[in-house]
Formats: sequence, structure tokens, C-alpha cells
Amino acid sequence: MRVAPLMTRALRTLVPAVLALAVASPALAAPRAAAKPVDCALRDAPFSVESPLVDILLSPAARAIVDKAANGRLAKLPPQFAGTQAPTFAALMTLRQASAFTGLTPDAVAALDPQLRALPVTEADKVARCTRYDNDATPLPLITQGKPRILLFEKVNGFYHKEAIPAAHDAFIAMAKRKGWAIAATDKGGAITAQNLRRFDAVIWNNNSGDVLTVSQRKAVRDFVERGGGFVAIHGAGGDSSYFWDWYAHDVLGAQFKGHPMAPQFQDARVVVEAPTHPVAKGLPAEWTMTDEWYSFSDNPRTSGATVLLTLDEKSYKPGTALTMGDHPLAWTKCAGKGRIFYSAIGHRAESYAQPQHLALLESAITWAADKRQPCPAPAAR
Repeated sequence: MRVAPLMTRALRTLVPAVLALAVASPALAAPRAAAKPVDCALRDAPFSVESPLVDILLSPAARAIVDKAANGRLAKLPPQFAGTQAPTFAALMTLRQASAFTGLTPDAVAALDPQLRALPVTEADKVARCTRYDNDATPLPLITQGKPRILLFEKVNGFYHKEAIPAAHDAFIAMAKRKGWAIAATDKGGAITAQNLRRFDAVIWNNNSGDVLTVSQRKAVRDFVERGGGFVAIHGAGGDSSYFWDWYAHDVLGAQFKGHPMAPQFQDARVVVEAPTHPVAKGLPAEWTMTDEWYSFSDNPRTSGATVLLTLDEKSYKPGTALTMGDHPLAWTKCAGKGRIFYSAIGHRAESYAQPQHLALLESAITWAADKRQPCPAPAAR
């Protein structure tokens, strides 16, 4: 598990935004009735300060140990941070990172680790940890018919982007109708099976947040991509404080989210096209200005083999010292096996999914990712 530099400071900065924007979705608020999975990735993991905060909160024994060290502060956490039912911010940060809100010092966190590791992981703990996942194999009817075939995946266990997810959903459905694509949509992890994925050419992750797939579902996605499937991820799908799936963090994203400005949260900024000849960026203007929530990352995706398509001109907005990157990638492509991967950090505001250049970018990205004839070349030297 990698903890991004300056994460604690960035998390403190994000608190007001989360409190203002995190409104539970009715569709996600009720417990799922589907059969509970038995293979969630962290089911048997020992308790530690690198555990998801939600797993600490779900265990009476672990919670008591932490709350004692935190002088009862867990009970005073805002509901968005202390919720144990998805979606909850507690699903996307570790206990170590949550020290920004519990008041635990680094020494106190270090002292907690052996105490937590000494706890047995009970059957009740395993069931509780897996409850936020699902095996709901609801059939996936196509909303539109045609080719390529696209799966729009929208499960959320962490932060629910209440404006972006429905706006992006509508934009992708309209795009499929206009382009003659086949598209299906689901927020059920149980739909992610090898059999189902064989029906599709590309998968879109629409602002997914928090760990959302079981071990078998993860394998289905990885096999799909590495055997030549396309993968498109937008905004919140790369905006978690921690990832508990190394392949997704390293091979798909290749960059760890660090934070975004809060003063103000939404700013005009200049987007610059770096790779105008790439199939995804071809046809875009050399630059444009738009308003959005601008992500910064603690590591540069170039170092993980990404081809950067868009960068952000940091002189055109106010990222703040802690979030300044200098070289600031905003959208990029990667390869995993034979698969083509695209990620864009644009897309927090509903208005972003009506912005012409952004829509053109997404349309080209899906077209490229879904086309198995498209090569996935190494990034050009800079």
C-alpha cells in the first residue's frame, strides 16, 4: 500500500467539500438483497493501520482500540466519514490517513498497529467486510444496439459523485445512440463476470469510488483487459485516497490522487493537448479553457509508462503549493497486456458532460479503447 506524500494535508483540505457534496443516493442507501459474496479481497486480512477505516469501524474490538487512543473522537466524526454502509468515505481511506480527522499523532498510529494486528479476524468480521460487495448477477440488457459494445459500470462504495454520475450516464447513453454503439449499464459488481465481459469490447468506469469488486470480479476485469478489451475511466475512478487493488492502482491508473483545490473548489483552467496526433486527441483544439474540479497526483503517470494526452496549465488557475505538480498530466492512455486503457481526471461537474471538447475527448477515447485493431504504442520520448 502506497500512502501518497502530502495526503494528510490534502485530506484536511477536502473535508469541507465532502461535507458539502456527499449526499447519499437513494439507489445506494439501502442494503443490497443479493447473496453476500465470500471472496472480497480484504476478507481475511489482519487488522492494521493500513486497513480501510470502514473495516475498523465495523469491528467492535478494533473500533474500541482505536477510539481509546483517539480519546473518543471516532464518535464525533461526521457521518460521511464514519458511515459503515456504502457509499461511505470511510471505504476509501486507511486508518493511517484518517488520523487527519481523529487527532492521532504519527507515534500514536504506530503504537496502534501491533495492537490491531494482534486481534483475531472473526467470521463476523469477514461477513461485515464483504457486505459492501455484491454477487448480484442481474441480466444486462442492451440499452442500444450496434457496435462496438460498451459496458457502463457505476458501482460506488466510497464517495458518490451525485452530479457527475447521472450526467455522465446520460451523456454516454446519448453518445451511444448517436454513434450506433451497443451499450448496457449496471451498478452491480456481480455483473462483472468473464461470461458477461465477453459480450463487450470496452468497459467504462463512471466515477467509481471505493473498492468495488470481489477477487473473482477483479480477475474477470484484468483478464478482459489484458486479453485485448478496452478500459475507460473518468474523474472519480482515479480520485480515491487509497487503492486496495495493486493492479488497478499501478497498471490501470499509474498515478495516486493527492487532492484538489478548495479555495475555490471549481476554477477556470487551461487544458493543453500534448499529443495531437494520438487517435484519442486528434481533432481536438490545441487548448481550451473550462471550469472543473482539478485533480493533482502524487506521482506522475509518465513514470508508469503512460502516454499523456492532455496537461493542465497550472499558471491558469490556483492549485496551491501542496497541489502544484509542475508537469501536470490530466488525461492519458496506458497499455496492459493487449488492452488499451484511457483515464481522464476531468468530470466532477454535471456541466462538464455537456462541454464540447470534453465530449469529443470521451467519444474518441471510447472508440479507440474498444477497437482491438488499435495498437497501444509506448509513449513518445519528451
